[in-house]
Amino acid sequence: MAVAGDETESASTGDMSGYQICTPTSSLPQGVVMAGSPGSLHSPPHVADETTRKRQLRLMKNREAARECRRKKKEYVKCLENRVAVLENQNRTLIEELKALKDIYCHKVE
Repeated sequence: MAVAGDETESASTGDMSGYQICTPTSSLPQGVVMAGSPGSLHSPPHVADETTRKRQLRLMKNREAARECRRKKKEYVKCLENRVAVLENQNRTLIEELKALKDIYCHKVE
């Protein structure tokens, strides 16, 4: 229920005649209950327990999946870092070999 009225006038005089009781209007058909509404609190205890248990199980599985995902991502990044290190070494070796071959080739031409 809601109360409506001119609060400043009624509060200063102490008169309650400025207030009226309003009933909330709903566009939902009769018998339709919104999720999380007080009507859903009156379900049998075993249904509420089952819902709570399912939610806890889902959250636990989600945490485990997230943990596994983070572990796999770390492993993937570590593999990429190792590959970068190997390729940098290989590139450095090839550059040195190229310089050596250029030196040999340049000395033979002269």
